[in-house]
Amino acid sequence: MNRPCRARVLPLIDGGFAVLTFGLLLISLLDPQARPAGAAGTAVAVGLAAGQASCLLWIRRRPEYALAVAALAGIGLEVLCPGIGWLGLIGIPLAYLARLRPPRVSLVALGLLLAPTPWELVTGGWRDLLLAVTAVSLGWALGELQRGRAQRRRDRQRQVLARERERISRELHDVVAHHVAVIAVQAAAAEDVFDQQPERARAALGSIGAAARSALAELRAMLHALAVDDGADPDGPQPGLAQLDALADAVRAVGLRVTMSRDDGAEDLPGGVQLSAYRIVQESLTNALRHSHATTAEVSVRYADGVLRLEVVDDGTAPPRRAGVDAGRGIVGMRERARLLGGTLDAGPLPAGGFRVHAQLPVGAAR
Repeated sequence: MNRPCRARVLPLIDGGFAVLTFGLLLISLLDPQARPAGAAGTAVAVGLAAGQASCLLWIRRRPEYALAVAALAGIGLEVLCPGIGWLGLIGIPLAYLARLRPPRVSLVALGLLLAPTPWELVTGGWRDLLLAVTAVSLGWALGELQRGRAQRRRDRQRQVLARERERISRELHDVVAHHVAVIAVQAAAAEDVFDQQPERARAALGSIGAAARSALAELRAMLHALAVDDGADPDGPQPGLAQLDALADAVRAVGLRVTMSRDDGAEDLPGGVQLSAYRIVQESLTNALRHSHATTAEVSVRYADGVLRLEVVDDGTAPPRRAGVDAGRGIVGMRERARLLGGTLDAGPLPAGGFRVHAQLPVGAAR
């Protein structure tokens, strides 16, 4: 889930849990054995229940403070109506805290909430004590399981990004090496004709300047990654936009009907941009073939206003998003390639069916 979508969904989830918590507390207050005496006591209990539930609406911003407020409301509920449960439904805010904070924090909160549970022996009995300990411990355990799962997912994503950066770095190394070789050749040529043919020397120096600027632009992207050899052929030529037709033919040969539409002038763009564009289209078609089960795909490559725009639309289903699946790693890798060039990449299912990958790669600074 990308950040904008996550920012919209999380408040809805928290609101749903807040409503559920308040509803469960109200149902408990309807029990004659748990209901406080008098209308005033009931009104206060309802207010405390609302206060404990409302903490879930802002607990992601201040987990410790929200749990403290929920615990204070729970103490009030424990005093007014002991039969409602230990500190109300304190296990739900505790689960949030365990999800959002490391164990060194959440275990302290768990200990503080469990320490007074022997009070249940005074107001109830061993059964109430066991239920209180179980409810609080279960809330912490669920939150810790969620935290561990999220941490493992982040670790896997970092590994995917690291591998993709290694691959990008190796490929960009070849592109920069080409520019440096051009500089060396032109410098030698300029030295040979500097005295006899100054115009040719000046032209060679101009070529050196252009190659140097292009190499610096490629280096800015390459410095984001760590160059390591992963066993691929380092001497092989790196593909660009000119090879997209061959890529489409290869994909058609295995059953995916590909329609290619691209600007011819885009083939003059810097090598690093072309390489990333090729890899994005390649990965998109691979996902369409292997994971989306598509039968057709449309590829569009357009360059205008200093931005190279790529779009790949297929008629398949959305690739699987489970951690560890190749399609998920492919989307992460494509997004990382675009980010390293200062661009963006969006990938997701279309409302009418099919899957779309759209990338924007700025190339003005690299020209």
